[in-house]
Amino acid sequence: MTVCPTDDRHVAVLAFPYGTHAAPLLNLVRRVAAEAPQVTFSFFSTKRSNASVFAGLNEEQLFNIKPYEVDDGLPENYVPSKNPKDAVEFFVKSMPMNYMTSMDEAVAKTGRHITCLVSDAFFWFCADLADEMHAKWVPLWTAGPHPLLAHISSKHIREKLGPEGVRENKEIDFLTGFSGLKASDLPGGLTEEPEDPISMMLEKMGEALPRATAVAINSFATVHLPIAHELESRFHKLLNVGPFILTTPQTVPPDEEGCLPWLNKQEDRSVVYLSFGSSIMPPPHELAAIAEALEEGKYPFIWAFRGNPEKELPQGFLERTNTQGKVVGWAPQMLILRHSAVGVCMTHGGWNSVLDCIVGGVPMISRPFFGDQMLNTATMEHVWEIGVGLENGIFTKEETLRALELIMSSEKGKMMRQKMDELKDFAMAAAGHEGDSTKNFCTFSEIVTGSTYEQLHVQQHGFRGIRNKIAGAFAAAHSRFTRRNNPKH
Repeated sequence: MTVCPTDDRHVAVLAFPYGTHAAPLLNLVRRVAAEAPQVTFSFFSTKRSNASVFAGLNEEQLFNIKPYEVDDGLPENYVPSKNPKDAVEFFVKSMPMNYMTSMDEAVAKTGRHITCLVSDAFFWFCADLADEMHAKWVPLWTAGPHPLLAHISSKHIREKLGPEGVRENKEIDFLTGFSGLKASDLPGGLTEEPEDPISMMLEKMGEALPRATAVAINSFATVHLPIAHELESRFHKLLNVGPFILTTPQTVPPDEEGCLPWLNKQEDRSVVYLSFGSSIMPPPHELAAIAEALEEGKYPFIWAFRGNPEKELPQGFLERTNTQGKVVGWAPQMLILRHSAVGVCMTHGGWNSVLDCIVGGVPMISRPFFGDQMLNTATMEHVWEIGVGLENGIFTKEETLRALELIMSSEKGKMMRQKMDELKDFAMAAAGHEGDSTKNFCTFSEIVTGSTYEQLHVQQHGFRGIRNKIAGAFAAAHSRFTRRNNPKH
């Protein structure tokens, strides 16, 4: 029987609508909401993002979660460019007013003031909002622990490295857990003063997160205990609640391409699985190099290919390899990576894919493109030793064959699989009935759905005071950005 929310607790969930940010946040909130049917949850994202993440979910799964649309910030008659970053920057510039407008709507419709903000960690402005509203703020960091520590240490990194350290690509040996990692492995823009809207957002995020009631992260403490302890010392409370593939509800569409039956016919650890995420693909010459290496090496493969493989892969490749492998538009990644036939995963190094590979026990060959992917790749290769990057960071036929041979056939590859199995065991234990991630989820749920007298008696002025405060901060940041880029004015 459906139970309607019955008290004044109202959780506002603010999602970042790009990349793979909104879906994990919704999955986490769905689990909390299912265990707290008397609490109202309002989920805020753009129209396009909501249409995607709520697709296929029925009323029973969402009875106390209501989606609200926020403005995407795009100009009227906007024509998408080839650079997806452009749309993100328009959106970032529209924050936080777009969210505040929609939250006003949710408060008016529900008659309930907001008692807790659960947001993407990017949303630095929630620190001030929560203070003004006498509410709790629990941000979710959807990436890994190394990038999180880097972002909250950005000023310290710039001070220690200096321009010379960046030029010389010095080692980041002054940060816990970063031994063996270099300046070039850090997320783009972190070693320079922030100037573009996205870098400014991340800088402000690093400053604001220590003010949060608790910081949740899609990870597990034992993936790297020294960093877990360091992060615990930086925040009021750190909650490792992942890997989400094990700890939150997952929807797996049918295997319409027949990947799993095909895998059942392959030898153990013989198959190469290729997937480069949902937002980017290697350029044409690298796609050609991968195809040539697979064909020459005669490795069985499943390639989750976004785009048109007949036009984008070498002529005749699909015909020549139609018994050797499968090129599919979509693949059930987690089920594939857990299959005993898979021996290696070629990936872009996104954190979700890294976790999928850890849970599946599959070593990686990583070709990063942007964001935290470079740091994930370097960590995977030099800290955890569960995979390899590529020379000069790109696929060539020779480099692809070398990496495949290393993981699939060498003693070093065997050691990688053993270390991966250790991390897999840690992940499974963390998500188990008595595991740390399970206990942390209970704490997360208690914080988010808990209430106090102060939080349930918010004054009636709503967001007016905080609107002026945040708008002023954003205007000041924009002014600094303008002066840097227009020194004559």
